[in-house]
Amino acid sequence: MTYLQILGDLKKKKFQPIYFLHGSEPYFIDAISDFIEENALPESERSFNQAVLYGRDVDHLTVIDNARRYPMMAQHSVVIVKEAQDMKDLKDLEKYVSNPLDSTILVLCHKHKSFNTSTKFGKLLQEKGIVFDSKKLYDNQVPDWIHDYLQHQKLKITPGAADLLAEYLGTDLSLIAHEMEKLALHLQAGTEITATHVEEYVGISREYNIFELQKALSNKDLPKIARITHNFVENPKRNPLIMVVGSLASFFTKVYMLHFLKNAPDSEVQKKLGLRSTYALKEYRSALRHFPLAKTEQIIADLKTYDLMAKGVDFITTGKEDGELLKELVWKVVN
Repeated sequence: MTYLQILGDLKKKKFQPIYFLHGSEPYFIDAISDFIEENALPESERSFNQAVLYGRDVDHLTVIDNARRYPMMAQHSVVIVKEAQDMKDLKDLEKYVSNPLDSTILVLCHKHKSFNTSTKFGKLLQEKGIVFDSKKLYDNQVPDWIHDYLQHQKLKITPGAADLLAEYLGTDLSLIAHEMEKLALHLQAGTEITATHVEEYVGISREYNIFELQKALSNKDLPKIARITHNFVENPKRNPLIMVVGSLASFFTKVYMLHFLKNAPDSEVQKKLGLRSTYALKEYRSALRHFPLAKTEQIIADLKTYDLMAKGVDFITTGKEDGELLKELVWKVVN
């Protein structure tokens, strides 16, 4: 089952005896377990019928003991084991999983890595309950996730604003959701979020951001490139060097790929480059005119060097501040 399917069933009070939530993306695991913790039982029933345990503090016998208890003046009892990956004897729950109590909702939260569900215990979990593999999103999936998340908040968002948030917040869905809650708190239902809203409520400038820098580079707009670079240097916390280098590396990698796809149909190019609109493709085609193949290759090599500098790799340290490195890098790109 998918994340949304599980939440849909939970909202309808369709509960399973076991939920095994595992994987590298903690956001979905937390969201499902938090929903069960806050909604499976009325508040008046929780004190006697809900237990929240932590893997590092319990063994399988403690979990089974809690799971075997019948609910007191309630339809269900809930047992949530957070950080279940810390249980040394997690697989010893096999005896309970093979014959779970129908009145118990047991939630096992196994974070930061996927569990091998091809084992005997894994197959048993799949047979007796819900097993959900929480996978991290790829960079190009985040804008769509932002759109879907806000849709559930009865809000819309422009593609440019979604891209801006994704670029600056990365793939940390917990952080993104926190910023989305800010927007939902301040904006009325039905509002379409723009870059202006993002600047006002999240603090990301609509004029001085990585997308505007990429656009300026695409058009070789030297005055604009200089203004944005100066702003980045003056606001290093908002525009850290390592993030700028990573974003430019992604941008010029696509420019490099486009050199070998320039005669392909737009639809094929968009798919190959992972672009979400023909408008974005126009920017890359513009960059193609200003950055020949040999220059693009040199820029990518320079970006690798400056990535190491930004990370403070010992053998390539220069003693220069990040602002100096950024100005130097941009100069190399445009000259």
